[in-house]
Amino acid sequence: MTAAPAPSAPMPHVMNTYGRLPVALSHGRGCRVWDTEGREYLDALAGIAVNTLGHAHPLLVSALQEQVGRLIHTSNYYQVPLQETLAAKLCELSGLDVAFFCNSGLEANEAALKIARKFGHDKGIERPEIIVYERAFHGRSIATLSATGNPKVQAGFGPLVDGFVRVPLNDLAAVEEVARTNPNVVAVFLETIQGEGGINPARSEYLQGLRRICDERDWLLMLDEVQCGIGRTGRWFAHQWAGIRPDVMPLAKGLGSGVPIGAVVAGPRAATVLGPGNHGTTFGGNPLAMRAGVETLRIMEEDGLLANAHAMGELLRAELQRALAGTAGVVEFRGQGLMLGIELDRPCGVLIGRAAEAGLLISVTADRVIRLLPPLIVTADEVHEIVARLAPLVQAYLSEA
Repeated sequence: MTAAPAPSAPMPHVMNTYGRLPVALSHGRGCRVWDTEGREYLDALAGIAVNTLGHAHPLLVSALQEQVGRLIHTSNYYQVPLQETLAAKLCELSGLDVAFFCNSGLEANEAALKIARKFGHDKGIERPEIIVYERAFHGRSIATLSATGNPKVQAGFGPLVDGFVRVPLNDLAAVEEVARTNPNVVAVFLETIQGEGGINPARSEYLQGLRRICDERDWLLMLDEVQCGIGRTGRWFAHQWAGIRPDVMPLAKGLGSGVPIGAVVAGPRAATVLGPGNHGTTFGGNPLAMRAGVETLRIMEEDGLLANAHAMGELLRAELQRALAGTAGVVEFRGQGLMLGIELDRPCGVLIGRAAEAGLLISVTADRVIRLLPPLIVTADEVHEIVARLAPLVQAYLSEA
């Protein structure tokens, strides 16, 4: 086996598309990981909301080992029974009807955009348009980049795809104005909680208002739950706190506990928009990814991880607020469950490296928001440890000139 590179070694043959820390992780167990130098880290990022069950969960490991020894990939020329098993479970949990499987959140969002456009074309709208949001992030393909509301990540990749109408989040009047003036709109597309945009939740009454407008106009309500779904907020999907159902719901990240997976779940209005030949994928829905999804949801149910995400999220928020109370420069705590953001009054990307030096894995998003996304198995002791490591770093940073 080839040895992993030393943490400080460059990777000259890997395209330089990431600002990486000088850390090479070697292995993990639960909510902890170790680097190639033997240093231990408490993981409060979970691979950016991916490692739902933490690292090396014994039940997941044994299931995936068994599946690798049986069948990894076939292709969608053939029936894949595990696709139906996972699709049926997602439909049961969401109240929706059908699922399409792909490999990532970007692909799930791309499929949602195709569903919306074909939905419009099927209604006789030649140039269908989709309402999207300021500060949104849906991916880095040309179409999802165009739907994204971040000029920094769009820069250098024009011309972008047209057909999007952008509005601010939680402003129902802006959507109603678009509805009044634009006859080509066919869908509203938003993250239930914006992740890369700074952990910005859509308010429950706003989501309920969108559901009403979409029903009145025969639009699709498409909720991107790629980062906030799969139990992260304490419910299976973040929109369930508002008591609504979307027509289209992209999923990914936590659904496979680290195995690449994406899904689009659709309700009656969108379930039959795509037919044979309209969309497809080589790797999507392969037996290994489907087994990862099936086992992730099963373990989550058996171990009560939704309740744990809610309880530990409440504890984490309360402990952070207590530890940082009165700290000048802390603007706001946002999020729900184990998807939390701490907004500071200045850019704070430097804290990613400082936290790693202190044995804690975090991220910073939207320049000024510390993002915490620990595995859903996190314990109360580990929550206290996250706060004990993070709060002094934040206070020290904000006290600097």
